[in-house]
Amino acid sequence: RHKILGHVFSGFCTKMNRCKQMNTGEEALETPLKRCLNTFDITLLGVGHMVGAGIYVLTGTVARDIAGPGIIFSFIIAGMTSMLAALCYAEFGTRVPKAGSAYVYTYVSVGEFWAFVIGWNIILEHMIGAASVARAWSGYVDSLLGGAISNITVSITGEMHEQLFGKYPDFLAFAVCISYACVLGTGVKGSAMVNSILTLVNLGVMILVVVVGFYYANLDN
Repeated sequence: RHKILGHVFSGFCTKMNRCKQMNTGEEALETPLKRCLNTFDITLLGVGHMVGAGIYVLTGTVARDIAGPGIIFSFIIAGMTSMLAALCYAEFGTRVPKAGSAYVYTYVSVGEFWAFVIGWNIILEHMIGAASVARAWSGYVDSLLGGAISNITVSITGEMHEQLFGKYPDFLAFAVCISYACVLGTGVKGSAMVNSILTLVNLGVMILVVVVGFYYANLDN
């Protein structure tokens, strides 16, 4: 009986950790997907994925309440860590030239079970990331309007006092997420073009903030 259970458990572990076999040579580059993105599009996709709304939402709060001037070193450490992650992805992308990102890389190198876990983590990451960006954008628009959106929403729906939820349902953030989905539904090329435009605007705003910050900087601080 123990031998049977051991054999079953061993077979189960073997199946969980089996790795995907990759084709070699030119067959490894074959894909049913249409290659419609150029280097510029892919570069801005990567930049847009790394530079999100967090740099606007968290930077001031962290500098004021936690790190102070030491936030410069925090950004340097975070940048070095991001560079290491980028180099890892570049190496994996060269060795495993297949669509699927970290899911495929894990499936080929570690095993099926861990690829399953990584795949669902990627889905969760993008869901949380999209929701946080939409919430941040909604908060900024509401702030520019003097809190009109939140006040009207609270007057209609009332406040929610649950600890894990916001004070009111954010319909504007929901509309932003639906807009994301509609843009993605237009196709890869269309969504990449929108991403490129927004990323360039984002980088332009960051450069403007840096230049203005240097101009008004007080060295006594």
